[in-house]
Amino acid sequence: MAHGPNYRVKFRRIREGRTRYSKRLKLVKSGKPRLVVRRTANNVIVQVVEFRPEGDHVVASASAADLKRLGWKGHGGNTPAAYLIGYLAAKRAIAKGVKEAILDIGFATPVHGSVPFAALKGAIDAGLNVPAGEEALPSEDRIRGEHIASYADALKKSHPERYKRQFGAYLKRGLNPEDIPKHFEEILAKVKAE
Repeated sequence: MAHGPNYRVKFRRIREGRTRYSKRLKLVKSGKPRLVVRRTANNVIVQVVEFRPEGDHVVASASAADLKRLGWKGHGGNTPAAYLIGYLAAKRAIAKGVKEAILDIGFATPVHGSVPFAALKGAIDAGLNVPAGEEALPSEDRIRGEHIASYADALKKSHPERYKRQFGAYLKRGLNPEDIPKHFEEILAKVKAE
């Protein structure tokens, strides 16, 4: 580590790789609430956050745990789950008076059609005004999980052992992965009714 009278230690959150202050400053200067999307291995967390001088204030949030309470049996970190979580968080934010926001995906690489953009599409479909290009959002069949269902069907026919290993958690919870599009529609109806 460098030393001397002119050496400045970087802020702790920069050293830990948790915050890019230049990017955060641009988001905060917009004056709009942020739609914060973070993904872990088994979870997607969506929050609507407002900046306040004393610190950020979370207006509304949703995660995979909220989906599980509504009966979601699928994986908590995939594209259909991200869409439902984004929809639920936006509904809660709109109920608290938030009309618009800007997307904050943190350190995630912005890949068109990826999980953060599925959460964004859910928020937009719920009625939250978030600027986004149509090409970045995933297609309807990916949002419904048809790609997972077709892969599971093909894997079941060709490699039954790999199928049981890969989708064992789905099967243990009582969901055949081929039925994900139908299950998605059921949970979406529950999210809209909440």
